[in-house]
Amino acid sequence: MKTWLITGCSSGFGERLALAAAQRGDQVVATARNVKTIEDVAQPFGGRMITLPLDVTDAAAAKAAVAKAVETFGGFDVLVNNAGYGLFGAIEEGTPDEYRPMFEVNVFGLIETTKAALPVLRRSGGTIVNMSSGAGIAGSGGGGYYNAAKFAVEGLSEALAGELKSFGIRVLIVEPGPFRTDFLGRSITMVANEMPEYAASSRKHYRQTNNGNQAGDPDKAIAVILQAVDADNAPLHLPLGPAAHSIAERKLASFRSDIDAWRDITIATDFDRH
Repeated sequence: MKTWLITGCSSGFGERLALAAAQRGDQVVATARNVKTIEDVAQPFGGRMITLPLDVTDAAAAKAAVAKAVETFGGFDVLVNNAGYGLFGAIEEGTPDEYRPMFEVNVFGLIETTKAALPVLRRSGGTIVNMSSGAGIAGSGGGGYYNAAKFAVEGLSEALAGELKSFGIRVLIVEPGPFRTDFLGRSITMVANEMPEYAASSRKHYRQTNNGNQAGDPDKAIAVILQAVDADNAPLHLPLGPAAHSIAERKLASFRSDIDAWRDITIATDFDRH
């Protein structure tokens, strides 16, 4: 039996993962910014699931949630940093009032929650699951701010994996493609100042036509995440779905092409040896 601390459980992968873990007999600390939105989720599981308020941008709230998890279950061995949302729009279109709050949640909130959890995890080992995205693998027009936030999650997670290995703590970066959650609905914000110059890269039509029509089955995605958390040989990177794999393959091929084409020129940059 595992004990989970999961952020962002009011909808999407967070809600489904909390339910799936509890349904298989694990203990779950499910959190959300508005705890009233998740209280009903916990009722069928009695004391095996508790719900807590947690705004991940509040470092004190993260520490309080960790303390309550320790008080209730003696600790936890899986931290899932799932809370987050997206911002679509061209870089020139965005304003600080739009993109800074998104970074506060997706990046700095993840950092604060992780820092709060590490003293517990370092004592017993465990797994940190950081929810990234196919957008964290490769950037694309109209999604640059969200790309940047998820690229930050990727880099941070890779560094954590190196820092925490000696403590028996694994890091799993989950990189979903499009799955049929409400991500394209309530979890996406569009920039207010849409400029006609960037109409070709606008994500508005993509959002309108794909919301609720995504090919990915979120329950199958959750089953893969559970399998990876349970596995002895869990990967660092876990692209989920054929779209995410295609993004990764294209990125690798493009990166390799750039490296190979400019290799002889770019490696000739050390001081000359005498």
